[in-house]
Amino acid sequence: MKLSHNARPDQTWLRALMFTIFGSTVLVVSYFQLFFSHLGFSRAEIGYLYGIGPLVSVFSNMFWSMASDRYKTVRKVMIILLAGQFITGILLANATTFGEVFILVSLFYFFYYPIYPLADTMAITTANKYGRNFTTIRVFGSIGYAFFALTIGYFLGSFGVGWTMWLCIVLAGTTFLISLRLQDQPSGGSTKMDLSGLWAILKRRDVLSFFACVFLLAMGHRMNEAFLTITLKELGAGEGLIGWSLLISSVSEIPIFMLLSKYGSRYKELPLIAFAALMYALRLLLMSISHTPEAVVAIQFMHSVTFGIFYVTAVRYITNLVPDEYRATGMALFTIVWSSLAGLLSGTLGGLLIQHAGRQTFYLTAMTFSLAALLGFGLKLLFGVTRRTG
Repeated sequence: MKLSHNARPDQTWLRALMFTIFGSTVLVVSYFQLFFSHLGFSRAEIGYLYGIGPLVSVFSNMFWSMASDRYKTVRKVMIILLAGQFITGILLANATTFGEVFILVSLFYFFYYPIYPLADTMAITTANKYGRNFTTIRVFGSIGYAFFALTIGYFLGSFGVGWTMWLCIVLAGTTFLISLRLQDQPSGGSTKMDLSGLWAILKRRDVLSFFACVFLLAMGHRMNEAFLTITLKELGAGEGLIGWSLLISSVSEIPIFMLLSKYGSRYKELPLIAFAALMYALRLLLMSISHTPEAVVAIQFMHSVTFGIFYVTAVRYITNLVPDEYRATGMALFTIVWSSLAGLLSGTLGGLLIQHAGRQTFYLTAMTFSLAALLGFGLKLLFGVTRRTG
């Protein structure tokens, strides 16, 4: 019997959670640095505070996701993480010295980063429960990001960046209350997670080659993401135009997510991922030859055919690549490669390149990473590297 929409409250609450947690993304990615500057920290100190996030996330993602797989619960782990964000947010709002902020923001990141792979894990499991595509849930994260990109910008513009952490507290508290209404979805199958089995999976050639290609593509993506606002500033863009560039990126994902949720299963994953890598290379090439802020903003529409196609398809590929009992851990590994490791290296390499070689060389190097990823995915497609299909 087909369930009505009202008989699926777990989907409704999970969509609400996706909507609110991406509000925190707007704050952490776009406004934390301004808040630290408001506290009077130097650029070097702000750089340390920014860089500690990807480093902490390498360990926190694996710790909490393995705990989720081990104890067969996603909801309880997410409740702990959101409570941790709420408490550390309160402490951060009252911290003033660099030492205090450094310790507290490290703790905040420890609870912040693992939320996203766990939310995706719950979205995958809940969608499978009702025979739906997980993008019908995940798309609410993009809608939330677009909504908060506008509202938070206007709010902080009116009341000042000193309210950043209090907004973060409100969002964490709201998301925590929503998490209490979720129905727990075990992160894997009925088989209990065995660490020796996980190690056997990580040694598989198809798994290693896939994550290696993901890392190459992530380098190009993260280089562009980390220095997009700097590029716009150098080209003379104002704060309003920068805000619109962020909004365009998030909104452009939504139609692609909806199309892939309806038609994506008709196509094999690797050709779609290879196409996304090709579009990344084209996007970064265009960035290297753009000389006006309006052109750079227009290029952000390509976020739909780059990240939009890649992310949804890569998640679908991972669910087939990794057994169910390791699902949360598999998503955590994907997040570590895509966000943490690439974030650390792309920031360091990108900063040196853009400072010493210039913007054009910077973007051409990012394009080269995308082309290398395209070659890797193409070879996997050509030689048919085997993978798990059920």
